[in-house]
Amino acid sequence: MAASGLVPSNRPGDGTVAILGAGSLGRLWAGYLPAGTALFVPRTDSPDQSRYPVSYQLLCPDDTERPVTVAWFDPACQLPDLLLVTTKAQDTLAALETVMPMLPEHTPVVLFQNGMGSQQAVAARWPDRPVLAASTTEGANRPAADITVHAGRGQTWLGALTASANPVITKVTETLASTGLEVIPTAAILQRLWDKLIINAGINPFTALLDCPNGDLLTAPLFLEHIDALCREISQLLEAEKLPTASPQALRQRIEQVATATASNTSSMRADVQHGRATEIDYINGFMVSRGARLGLPMPVNQMLTEQVKQLSTNYGR
Repeated sequence: MAASGLVPSNRPGDGTVAILGAGSLGRLWAGYLPAGTALFVPRTDSPDQSRYPVSYQLLCPDDTERPVTVAWFDPACQLPDLLLVTTKAQDTLAALETVMPMLPEHTPVVLFQNGMGSQQAVAARWPDRPVLAASTTEGANRPAADITVHAGRGQTWLGALTASANPVITKVTETLASTGLEVIPTAAILQRLWDKLIINAGINPFTALLDCPNGDLLTAPLFLEHIDALCREISQLLEAEKLPTASPQALRQRIEQVATATASNTSSMRADVQHGRATEIDYINGFMVSRGARLGLPMPVNQMLTEQVKQLSTNYGR
């Protein structure tokens, strides 16, 4: 059943879910949540945004379509049980600064950002709030303003970033699982975030620079020239971080398997560059560069990819 634009009563325990970030991923979750429970949080720089509900078609992997209409969150009369944050990594902290004062301190906050760094910044900023991180392989994109495509079913892992989040993991998992999507609680969410970071670092910048779907990078000279050195850098960083290690060969195999399995997909970084938006490169390859610098490890390939994607984004934005 698709989410509707009806404004829920918002009594405590009624399952209302506010979503900060009405992009592809936010619309994916809103479209699968039970009717009337999803609300989008309006942007503070768009005061007229919340005059009309958000309406779109959700195209599902089984080739069905569902019409979705989602109302806007009004802090004056609504009290969500849960906040999902689906903004870009670079926008997350600033966006939450405006939203957190509207929420009771016990409201769980689930972060869906790509890469690493933004999650830790949020947990450090609000250490007493129940902050959780999610790592998802659900694929979504927006080929048009009124269309959201669920490109392929995946899994979502959910784990606590702050101590007060531990008691609510089961309840949050149940709420998200009410969508029918697979949601898995885990005590090792940081490892899941690192696993996804590695894949993103090996796929996203190459697809952005080559302007190609994921599968096409596997035969591209740019990828073939740099992937082994990139995997050596990542392998050394994992060891220095005292994380579960993997050989460069195993990392390359993992990256290529995902690129093959998602061959026709457009990475979020490629889509951002195509639309002249800022990318999350600072939280993916750039994060590895910064961690390497702290640990005394040179990261020349990660640095090169970071700089080239930033330059590419600048050129597209002109």
